[in-house]
Amino acid sequence: MLQLVYLLRLALLLCVSFGFLLHPVVTSVMPLGSKLSVVDNNYWVSTNGDFAFGFFNVTDEPNQFSVGIRFNSKSIPYSQQTLVWVAGGHVKVSNMSYFQLTSQGELVLVDSLHGVTAWTSGTGNRSVVSVALHDDGNLVLVDAKQTIIWQSFDNPSDTLLPGQRLHVSKTLRASSKNLETSYYSLYLNASGRLQLRWESNIVYWTSESHSSTENLTATITSDGSLQLQDQHSRAIWSVFGEDHNDSANYRFLRLDFDGNLRLYSWMEDSQSWRSVWQAVENQCKVFATCGERGVCVFNASGSAECRCPFKTIETNKCLVSNKQDCGSLTEMKMYKNLYLYGIYPLDDLIVTSSLQQCVQLCQNDSECTVATFSNIGSPQCSIRKTKYITGYQVPSLTSISFVRSCSDPVGVNLSFTMSPPSEPSPHRLCVPCLVGAASGTFVIVGFVQLGIVFFICRRKNSTMRRVTLAFTFPNSKGLMVLSFAEIKSITGDLKNQVGPNMFKGVLPSNRVIVIKDLNASIEERKFRSAVLKLGNIHHKNLMKLEGYCCELNHRYLVYEYAKNGSLDKYLDDSTLCKKLTWRTRVEICSSVGKAICYLHSGCREFISHGNLKCENIMLDENSVAKVSDYGFTIVDGEATCCGFSAEKDVADFGKLVLTLLTGCRDHDHDHGQVYEWVYKEWLEGRVNNVVDKRIDDGANSEELERALRIAFWCIQTDEQKRPPMEEVVRVLDGTLNVDPPPPPFDLGFDPQENGSESEIESVV
Repeated sequence: MLQLVYLLRLALLLCVSFGFLLHPVVTSVMPLGSKLSVVDNNYWVSTNGDFAFGFFNVTDEPNQFSVGIRFNSKSIPYSQQTLVWVAGGHVKVSNMSYFQLTSQGELVLVDSLHGVTAWTSGTGNRSVVSVALHDDGNLVLVDAKQTIIWQSFDNPSDTLLPGQRLHVSKTLRASSKNLETSYYSLYLNASGRLQLRWESNIVYWTSESHSSTENLTATITSDGSLQLQDQHSRAIWSVFGEDHNDSANYRFLRLDFDGNLRLYSWMEDSQSWRSVWQAVENQCKVFATCGERGVCVFNASGSAECRCPFKTIETNKCLVSNKQDCGSLTEMKMYKNLYLYGIYPLDDLIVTSSLQQCVQLCQNDSECTVATFSNIGSPQCSIRKTKYITGYQVPSLTSISFVRSCSDPVGVNLSFTMSPPSEPSPHRLCVPCLVGAASGTFVIVGFVQLGIVFFICRRKNSTMRRVTLAFTFPNSKGLMVLSFAEIKSITGDLKNQVGPNMFKGVLPSNRVIVIKDLNASIEERKFRSAVLKLGNIHHKNLMKLEGYCCELNHRYLVYEYAKNGSLDKYLDDSTLCKKLTWRTRVEICSSVGKAICYLHSGCREFISHGNLKCENIMLDENSVAKVSDYGFTIVDGEATCCGFSAEKDVADFGKLVLTLLTGCRDHDHDHGQVYEWVYKEWLEGRVNNVVDKRIDDGANSEELERALRIAFWCIQTDEQKRPPMEEVVRVLDGTLNVDPPPPPFDLGFDPQENGSESEIESVV
């Protein structure tokens, strides 16, 4: 009998632990007195069945429950039915708990085992008559006149649903798997800007500035964008997911436990949630992303992970030495490309100094544990005085960190350590050392002789070994530095051409890359300076610069490989052109626009492309556009580094858009005549005539109109009339309206549209 009782209890706990699987279902509006409990395992469900409210267990401990709202749609497998709201944020209660709408109209969460009320809605004696879970996932308390007294949408936990608004001074707080990550929050400040914060006072991401600051709210739209809207629901600021305007049935915005803000969409094909946008592209830039576990780095697969280059102890904390640990036996170890900061408690002493002065400042301060030197604009030294240290390592980072360490051997990760060897004292004669040195000399001579014998035999493979070394140990910017012999080796003697002056190559690790021959003369100093600047650029729509060759008169650039090749071959081939659907062409325009916008305003210094055309647009395995050849332009055999204006890039972008829409290439037509023809067709209402006839399903009329209008603005003869790329991108994405453009050139007739001084204006 006791065994039967035990089995029944175990079965009950399993049912509850697996959530809303085997239980009675309660639907529609709930009156006063309605009750849910862990033991009964009942729940409330929205009328459309998309959401359910009840108890759930999301921890590894069997006696830890919360109550809240989760997706409940039959089209979403149970394992993917994500939580969207939790009562009290992240309150945990025992298996002897219940949730009730009391006779006074108050929602209460009671833990009977511990005799405490864990959470309340604070709505007692406010004339509440019922509670209902709406079809949009909003839990609502109303009075007899159906006036909303309280709603979960006004009290978010870590998630926003479409239609839900985050008001000024409200926050999303990340769910917690440990103490550190519970400090992450998303906050809408009084200036109307979204901020990601750690411990309320460290801001590590902020939405872009805008002119309006009054009565703003943040929301996500059903078509997949995060917006700041004014009191008239007009978008003041927007970011878009990768599937913007696609027909995803379910979306949500969540502040994840790792401190990053992400927009998710439900993918029917893969039956999973996919992140379509995130606020911080580099996870290692999220403050304290590794907490007490050390330094954030990217592994070989490209995923961020936490490592400890210092002293690891059994508590899984990554600590640096302090004076109590080492006494006076300390030294300063150097770590390149590493930025460190202190946590617990937060401290931040920043002074202006040189590199050597920075080291001395830390050495002379007995409380100092870490010093980080950086020179971005001005040389700065950051002094930390806590043994709880975290940070991030990025190959392109110029910061150098110095860590106080015990002189006696400790567990140090050599991949981080760049310390110079200590020098022996010159004041003592070491006889055993002399004997050892003499013996070593004979050994070395023998090895040299053997090396000469094997040198010729192994010479054939030496080039590939040097390539391996260059790839394994890149320079301080994370770039491979290859010789011309190595370039020829990995490209098969420059025979595998994949584009104009571009060759496919394979590294010793079997990773495919592309080599670009600049085929031009450029001063070595200018070339290296430009390459190092370009090596710091990271954007998903820009071909990543992996390395370079600067030897004698050879100038080569090494890029990541895009599987589908350049855009021009698709436009030139009637069969391949079928793959360029209308949707693909629109996305290519948007992606290229965002890449050029990033070069103009997203980098530390303005960078022009100078040669934007179809040959320089590469498509990866998913047909996502990536812009190559940015930063260098060849003019009469001379390479110009970032020497063109933003207005030229804007004009080139407008021409690229018209090429994609019409399918007309330079070698097919006089492009001046093409532009005149397209403008005249648009002006006279025959806009569909200009669309490439090889597009099977035709064009979306609204998107076509926007694209043509902004393209004509981009190619205005008067450069002052050309819009900045930021506005161009917003027009293409549909968040800005654009007036009819004047003729971009002398057509020889008066346009029917007024407004040669028309301007781009915000969507109303």
